[in-house]
Parts: sequence; structure tokens; C-alpha cells
Amino acid sequence: MKKRKTVFVEGPISPAFIANSIEKHQTKTSIGAHDIFLGQVRADEIEGKIVQAIDYSAYEEMAETKFHEIREATFSKYQLTCMHIYHSLGTVKAGEICLFVFVSAPHRKVAFEALEFLVEEIKKEVPVFGKEVFEDETHVWKVNKV
Repeated sequence: MKKRKTVFVEGPISPAFIANSIEKHQTKTSIGAHDIFLGQVRADEIEGKIVQAIDYSAYEEMAETKFHEIREATFSKYQLTCMHIYHSLGTVKAGEICLFVFVSAPHRKVAFEALEFLVEEIKKEVPVFGKEVFEDETHVWKVNKV
């Protein structure tokens, strides 16, 4: 069984954190390709109001279990060297990163296919909830579009 690489991050995921994660992989010389997904909070307009931020919450124990199941399924299906998943909890402002998924493989095609599979499974299966917050501090619960 692979080590769990899912990490909840309080607040937005910083560009420095992302760059540092990429830099750490330069010593792994069996890797030929990386693919990265960055989920960014959009300033959507909903019923005439603009989303200022999303406040993320999760049933963490269940979410960790689902992330682990998805990781294991992805490793079983694709020949990956490594995989990292980071999701924000708490408030993330429009324009900031809330989801960082990073896969590495010996070859690019595998990395591309695995990343798409992984992100789709996360969106469909993991119990992370987003409360879209407007400037007037009212909110609506986000519905994931798969």
C-alpha cells in the first residue's frame, strides 16, 4: 500500500508551495513527465452577485478515505512514479488556488491520462463542500459540475 499523500491545507495553496513541490522532484531521475492540475476559485456571478471567496469544509475522515481509495485506484490503473493531492479548507478568495493535483510518470501520455482520471474522481467522489461567499457576506452552497 502506498503512503498517503493527501493533505488538507488551511486557506489557499500558495504558488511558492507549488513551486517547491515541483522542485523536490528534480532528484527523481526515473520521471520523464509531470502533469499538474490547479483548481482556482472563480468570481462567478450568481443571481446578480459576484463570488468573493469559497469557504471549504469537509467530513475529513471520510474525505481522507475517499482520497486514499482514488489514489490506490489511480496507481493500479496507471504506471505513475508519484502522486500528490492538496485541497484547501477554510476561506480561499477568488483568484487563489484551492486544489493542487500533481502526478509524475516515466512518460507524458500516462501522466496526462492519469491526471484527468484523478481530478474527475476527486470532483465526483470526495466529500468536500464549498460555500460560495458574496461581498455582502451572504452565501450559497457550491454544486460541482462534473
